[in-house]
Formats: sequence, structure tokens, C-alpha cells
Amino acid sequence: MQWLVDANGNKCSVEYFGSVEKAQAALDSLINCTNCTNCTNCTNCSYCSRCSYCSRCSDCSYCSYCSYCSRCSHCSDCSHCSDCSDCSDCSNCSNCSHCSHCSDNTKIEIPKIENIHQKVLEAIETSGNNLDMNDWHTCDTTHCRAGWVVHLAGEQGYALEEFHDTELAAMLIYCESSPLKINPARFYDNNKHAMADIKRMAELERNQI
Repeated sequence: MQWLVDANGNKCSVEYFGSVEKAQAALDSLINCTNCTNCTNCTNCSYCSRCSYCSRCSDCSYCSYCSYCSRCSHCSDCSHCSDCSDCSDCSNCSNCSHCSHCSDNTKIEIPKIENIHQKVLEAIETSGNNLDMNDWHTCDTTHCRAGWVVHLAGEQGYALEEFHDTELAAMLIYCESSPLKINPARFYDNNKHAMADIKRMAELERNQI
């Protein structure tokens, strides 16, 4: 995958946007953003993924498709929110946590995987190093990093994936399972870099126990 990267660590994929010119235009549209992936026309965000036309956001991190948010984390499709965490499809909410469709009170459980970083590494190694970062799920025994997280969470993981998408489902499961956080941009690494980071996180987790 070909990436364009700016001085603030933001990066846009040529494959995602369809051309070098469009990827560069998206990168140039970011204002005061840091370490964001495939975002466009956003301001003051960090470690966000695939956000577009976010405005008046503040201190947001690990977000997707958010707008008018403040101090949000791991949110998706949110609007006019404040101090939210792990929310999805919320509107005009405040001080929410682990919410989904807050406006209509719909809930979905986020599964927890004990020792998640070690479990992901073990699953990949025992499968014959079947890690394919080109697609979320290649087959029942080959997945990308996010795909493996969803797969290891079983039926609950796949239900969460269907409700949101693979990227957000994996981030929610990671967040629920471990205090060791990863940047969602790592879901777009190549196989070599992804495997190196998976091993690094597994070792950090092992040393914490």
C-alpha cells in the first residue's frame, strides 16, 4: 500500500483515495491534526481514522466519522458530543461511555479477550503465520490484524463487526481488553510492520503480567 505522509505524522493511502493527487489533497486539507489516517478536512484531531469534514472538534482521539465533538475517544458517527468514550451513532450526548445509538438507547456488548496482544500473536503463529493485511478476512484461517481480533472474540466479535465495521469493532475490543492501546493506523500496516508491532505489544503485555 502506498502512503503519503506529512510532517505531523498524518498519512493518506493512495489506494484508499484512488490517486496520488486525491490522497495529497486530503493530506493538505488537515489543520493541526496529528497521526491521523485517511482523514479529510479535519481540524485539531489526533490518531483518528477515516474522519471526514470534522469541525469544531477538540482533543479527540481514535475517532471515526465524528463531528462537533469534544474530548471523545474511540467514537464513530457521533455529533455534538462531549466526554464520550467507545460510543457509536450518538447525537447531542454528554459524559457517555460504551454507548451505541445513544439516541434510541440501543446497546451491543463489547467482548473482552484476556491477554489480547499475546492471543493475537499466538493465533497468527499457530495458524502458520496467516496474516494478510490486504483484507479484513481472507478466509476462516487468514485475517488481518483487526480481523484476527474480531475472529478471536467469536460470535460476539462478529456481531460487533456487523453492527459497526471491522476497524471499529477491533478497536473497541482492544480497548475493552487491555490498557495497552494501539493506534488504529496500525490496521493499515503491511504484513512485516504489522507483525513487528503485534510482537512488540505481546511482549509489553507479557512483561506487565
